[in-house]
Amino acid sequence: MPHVSIDKQSELRALAERVAELAIDDGADAAEVIVGAGQSLSVKVRQGQKELLHESESHGLGLRVFVSHRSAVCHTSDLSEAALRRFVHETVELSGLSEPDELNELPERSELVFPGQPSLDLDLWDEQTARLSAPELFDLARRTEAASLGYSTKITNSDGAGCDRNAGHMALALYDKAGLAFSGASRGTYCSLSVEALCDDEGGKKRNASYWSAHRFFQRLASPESVGIEAARRALSKLGAQKLATAELPVVFDPDASRALLRTLAGVISGGAIYRKSSYLCGREGTLVASPLLTISDEPLLPRGPGSRAFDGEGLPARRNLIVEDGVLRGFLLDTYSARKLGRRSNGCAGRSVGGSPHVTTSNLILRAGTSSPQALLDGIERGLFVTDMMGFGFNAVTGDFSRGAAGFLIENGQLTTPVSEITISANFDELLKRIDAVGNDLDDRSSTMSPSLRISRMTIAGH
Repeated sequence: MPHVSIDKQSELRALAERVAELAIDDGADAAEVIVGAGQSLSVKVRQGQKELLHESESHGLGLRVFVSHRSAVCHTSDLSEAALRRFVHETVELSGLSEPDELNELPERSELVFPGQPSLDLDLWDEQTARLSAPELFDLARRTEAASLGYSTKITNSDGAGCDRNAGHMALALYDKAGLAFSGASRGTYCSLSVEALCDDEGGKKRNASYWSAHRFFQRLASPESVGIEAARRALSKLGAQKLATAELPVVFDPDASRALLRTLAGVISGGAIYRKSSYLCGREGTLVASPLLTISDEPLLPRGPGSRAFDGEGLPARRNLIVEDGVLRGFLLDTYSARKLGRRSNGCAGRSVGGSPHVTTSNLILRAGTSSPQALLDGIERGLFVTDMMGFGFNAVTGDFSRGAAGFLIENGQLTTPVSEITISANFDELLKRIDAVGNDLDDRSSTMSPSLRISRMTIAGH
């Protein structure tokens, strides 16, 4: 496929429409086509020397067809005319091997964005990001690592600094026997900068910490110097880390750690988990499932948001979805299939890649910031734990049992003191959310999952 420039959205949309129509002509009752094209550039330096340069340009087309409630999903990167016709025919034939499911249909037309309706502009494309060159990325990575290594003589090494930029286009088209049901296209850019700093501790141990910045717009990235310095500061703060004795203590999660909690919750508010009854939240809508301090929503319409989108992976208009309001569970995230399994309608939460079927995804999942400063969350804690890192995965979605490896700092009389590591924190997730007694005002928006600091009144800390 020829180079896809930033003004090719209409070209990709036309291709998606044409292939969907081909599937109808070949005998499909309905068809859904997604076309993606993108460019990425990634570099890495270590000790000031170039270590990696990776540049790629990708394109692909995914097709899902429905024939008598049977479906098939295939994808291809060969977009020549003859190959596409063969691909469409084989996909339609393949549907005959699947089991029929009466729910296997496109969304109803009344649910979709009307064909030809202007797409909402969420300002997701940055020309400067799209044009960043390899020399520019190498310079940013070198400056980041140099700032980290130069912060202190105790920073003895680096696992390298990396810089990436991506620019992509996507088009989606839905057809049935009545004709075009939906057609839309989007484009977006993204760039990131990261570094990992290392220092030597007693007993030959190594302490390491990383830091990063990312945004759709290059000018919104943190400076290389600030990223490097923060990684170094975090690594040095871990020197002399100790284990804690097993106890039940108040726990404060910094925004990175609380983001991991929010991602855990995302898995049990998915429509798929609900209809499969693999979530401890089944049947609990309208009840208190968290502290009244918590409000959580999925926000796809944020301008320049890292997870923003004007329409979902099935052509439904994106919308704000309130999940938890003042601690009360208000709803789940649904795509068309999971909504039908539950006797409901989709709320526009389908994601879709070229190589797969639609599935429930979050966009910008946000835990609303509170009013407490980070220091206020520590105030009044005579002895507790401040969590900065979590490792491993220990969560039972059906029972809510939660256990993770963790590291951070001891809290003593409202202050961070001794660094701690090699501990495990645990609680039932339902109780964990209900025990949140303070929410920070330090919302971290670097990721599409956004959370501030959180304070839990008590959790079990397993140490030595």
